Amino acid sequence: MQLPRPQHGLSIVELMVGIAIGLFILAGATLVVSSQLSDNRVLLLETQIQQDLRSTADLITRDMRRGGFWGDASSTAWPAVGAPVPVNMYPAFWQSAGAGGRAEYNYSISDATNKPFIEDNDLSGAETFGFAWNSAQQTIEARVGNAGWQTLTDPSVVQITQFNVTVNPQVLPVPCAQLCTGGGTACWPQQTVTDLSIVITGKAVHDARVVRTVQTGVRLRNDQFTGACPT
Repeated sequence: MQLPRPQHGLSIVELMVGIAIGLFILAGATLVVSSQLSDNRVLLLETQIQQDLRSTADLITRDMRRGGFWGDASSTAWPAVGAPVPVNMYPAFWQSAGAGGRAEYNYSISDATNKPFIEDNDLSGAETFGFAWNSAQQTIEARVGNAGWQTLTDPSVVQITQFNVTVNPQVLPVPCAQLCTGGGTACWPQQTVTDLSIVITGKAVHDARVVRTVQTGVRLRNDQFTGACPT
């Protein structure tokens, strides 16, 4: 009678080959998961930076387009009989050099809430606003009247590397009922329509590879008028 052969387990070589194959599979899976986590992290940073820049640009455009608002603007259309046409003393937009030579983009808005419109002719610091790029802190700052300059963007999240506002004026003639003395339209008043082009570039603090740029534009609602129709 022949005895059954005893069963043998895996040899050491087979066991090592199996472990090696398992390690290769585990390493591949780990690499895939790590790559997906890295891509997801970059995507989240890109989304956050894009949202921060877009929110900043929207706030700037909504505020800047009110530049030049004057509570007594109606007096330019219906001045008192025999009186000169009043001039809006609230500048819609101007650029100035701040501390360290930084560019400051300013505008003024009439505050006519606490007094009659007809008395609203005293431009003050409380009616002056603006935005500027602080290159040292890499932030955008906002001027809030007499409260001075305050940081608008979060330097712990995004570093602002560019902030430019370009002025694009367009001068249009305002038609009058009659021609100038001697003919022609050279003496007719002019209307200045102003468009602003805004560019903001920022990069993520936690990953310098994440860089985004937002471009937007806004037309100032309060056009400037100069001159008067011939009588």
